[in-house]
Amino acid sequence: MKKVELVVEGMSCQHCVRAVEGAVGALEGVLRVVVDLEKGSVVVDCEETPPDAIRAAIEEEGYMCV
Repeated sequence: MKKVELVVEGMSCQHCVRAVEGAVGALEGVLRVVVDLEKGSVVVDCEETPPDAIRAAIEEEGYMCV
């Protein structure tokens, strides 16, 4: 298992949290998604899910990974 942490801009409410959790959680190999609005971060515990796939899923929801 590996941990991927991304800084994400544009998240401001629980709707944002649910959108990001749902998009990333739907990826194959993702075991857990934790969104921290205060820090603007997303931590993903996964098997072999590429960070680029996680980033793409978040950006498809309209948020920017920095």
